[in-house]
Amino acid sequence: MDNLSPEARRKNMQNIRSCDTKIEHLVRKELFKRGYRYRKNVKTIYGKPDIVLSKYKLAIFLDSCFWHSCPYHSNIPDSNRSYWIKKLERNKRRDIEVNKKLKKEGWKVLRFWEHSIKKDLLNVIKKIESSIISIAFIVL
Repeated sequence: MDNLSPEARRKNMQNIRSCDTKIEHLVRKELFKRGYRYRKNVKTIYGKPDIVLSKYKLAIFLDSCFWHSCPYHSNIPDSNRSYWIKKLERNKRRDIEVNKKLKKEGWKVLRFWEHSIKKDLLNVIKKIESSIISIAFIVL
């Protein structure tokens, strides 16, 4: 059973951000500091990637452990379980669909889990930079 009143639950859900999250700020700040310029939450690109480096045709998604069903940290709320199971499964299917469509359109797609960003931001940045270098090398 939910331990919050319906009004408190509604307020809580309204405060959940879909963009400009803490993990997005961390990654974007580090990329900017290293001289990379990007666009954020580009609505014209399928799946609305969190970070887009158009020059390299690189789409980056920063997936929260809850909303994208992390295999290590995902948990299904006790209240309204059937709703949450369907919702989170749909999110996972959509992530796969977005990856396939973007790759088909020639995009390189990177996805990082929230826990990876929080645990080792520099390793995440290193993987992004490696992708940029390999894309730039192919273009030359």
